[in-house]
Amino acid sequence: MSSESSAQIRERHTLVMERIARAAARAGRAAQAVRVVAVTKAQPHAVVAAAIEAGLTRLGENYVEEALEKMAAFGPNLEWHMIGHVQRRKARDAASSFAMVHSLDSLALAQRLDHMAGEGGRRLAVLLECNVSGEASKFGFAAHSPGERSGLVPEVGEILSLPNLTVQGLMTVAPIGPSPEAVRPVFAGLRGLRDWLCAELGEPVWPELSMGMSDDYEVAVEEGATLVRIGRALLGPRP
Repeated sequence: MSSESSAQIRERHTLVMERIARAAARAGRAAQAVRVVAVTKAQPHAVVAAAIEAGLTRLGENYVEEALEKMAAFGPNLEWHMIGHVQRRKARDAASSFAMVHSLDSLALAQRLDHMAGEGGRRLAVLLECNVSGEASKFGFAAHSPGERSGLVPEVGEILSLPNLTVQGLMTVAPIGPSPEAVRPVFAGLRGLRDWLCAELGEPVWPELSMGMSDDYEVAVEEGATLVRIGRALLGPRP
């Protein structure tokens, strides 16, 4: 990857951060409350190297095997986030390798990650992936209807009791809509679900909401996102 490509990524990052700042200001929030996870899924090593050269060090991957390969190639001084579905057989690597797992989507996976994190002597930061849109194709705890949301309380209570996991908030993947405005209710719904769960469980409000991608991150920021997962708008299209 040429140095010009690093410059292009740096320029895109500046533009993304300017848009985040404007979106945060519209919502009366501080831009510093929002962090970007640069999604390197399916990007070749040359693009990842250019992104790192451009100053992006918080990187998101969807597949454990691909992430481990990139971790080995680019060294330890990066903050890797697991943002894709975690198979239980990959829980050991996920628990030992990532700064945060955004995609904890079942009690069974939570118990597996907790066990593996304990074996590795670490506490793992996690977000609970919630399907607030009701799309059948989406992973995550079902949280579309009031009944589904009520059913979450005992499961989340069990997850909170696990000694080697630290629940820091919620994550969702919004459906593809005709416009960013069309998915605003999904982002508002995740924020409301976070606040409701914390009240039901007697928890302090969890600080993190991971929501918003290249096409809709500004709306997500307006609705309270603290982590936005951006690939194409930073790194260009995937091969």
